Amino acid sequence: MTEKAGLLVEEHRGPLVECEYVGHLVAVDLNGAIVREIGNPRHVTYMRSAAKPFQALPFFARGLHRQLKLTEDEQAILTASHRSQPFHVETLESLMAKIGVEERQLACSTAYPLHGPSRVELLKREAPARRLYHNCSGKHLGMLAVCRAAGYPEQGYEQPSHPLQQEIIGLLSVLSGIDAEDIAIGIDGCGLPVFGMPIYHMARAFLRLARPETVGDGKLSAAAADLTAAMHARPLWVSGSDLICPALLEDSNIVAKGGAKGIYCFALKEQGIGFAFKVMDGSEDKWPFVVASILMQIGYEDERTIERLLQLCPVEIVNGSGTRVGEHRIGFDWNAKR
Repeated sequence: MTEKAGLLVEEHRGPLVECEYVGHLVAVDLNGAIVREIGNPRHVTYMRSAAKPFQALPFFARGLHRQLKLTEDEQAILTASHRSQPFHVETLESLMAKIGVEERQLACSTAYPLHGPSRVELLKREAPARRLYHNCSGKHLGMLAVCRAAGYPEQGYEQPSHPLQQEIIGLLSVLSGIDAEDIAIGIDGCGLPVFGMPIYHMARAFLRLARPETVGDGKLSAAAADLTAAMHARPLWVSGSDLICPALLEDSNIVAKGGAKGIYCFALKEQGIGFAFKVMDGSEDKWPFVVASILMQIGYEDERTIERLLQLCPVEIVNGSGTRVGEHRIGFDWNAKR
């Protein structure tokens, strides 16, 4: 079935609209009511790495961050799509030692860092790729720790039928409000299950993550509070330098995480609103502009957060000489009548 996507961003150059970025966007309140929608709020897609905080919840729910005496860096990287900058690798190696597993046990493939300078430096030294350099390795380490603590098999932890993966699906069902059997299961780039659902339910899940007192389960609420506290304490460990997640997580009012192929989710604690949107061409570079535009249109008070986002994707488009050649324009009016 073909769905009509909404216009999210226009890219102007001279007198022409050179590019249009279309997609689906939804905002929900604490009661699950839709506050605003662009395109189809029930568009079904995969969460990809936006699911990582939820995949880390079993670790925090068991109190392993306290038992293993993890630093805030080590806690945050459990939720990360890290870029394998040197500080990431140092944290991952420390985390691996504390858990007591070997790198070969990680189900993710070997890789080179996504961070360009770090990758170039390794290639210049002819250093080998490592599983630890994979951007999902923190998540995998956390899962192995849970398997060890819960008595689950460590071999095959990445399989959808594994008890840990079934536990994660159950937690995601509780937080998103979708029945577990209605979550579509695919395989992510790192070999783990990836979860498909309407973006409406992703927005609900992120709002409950940001407002854990609404979960209704004391143990799960405490785990969500500890997890998001770590993300706020060490935002650079959730992804890396000059990226949208740290720009948002520096604001203690916002819980946010993106995933591959254009999916981004965030929630505002004080306002009690959860958001999820999908850029249909799978691109990520307009995410900051979309989020900044939403925050500006709803009158968000922390201008520093908006400024950080617009540094990543400015209104003005300049060429290599610094000459203004165009501009980004938001494709929707948030306050227009539905």
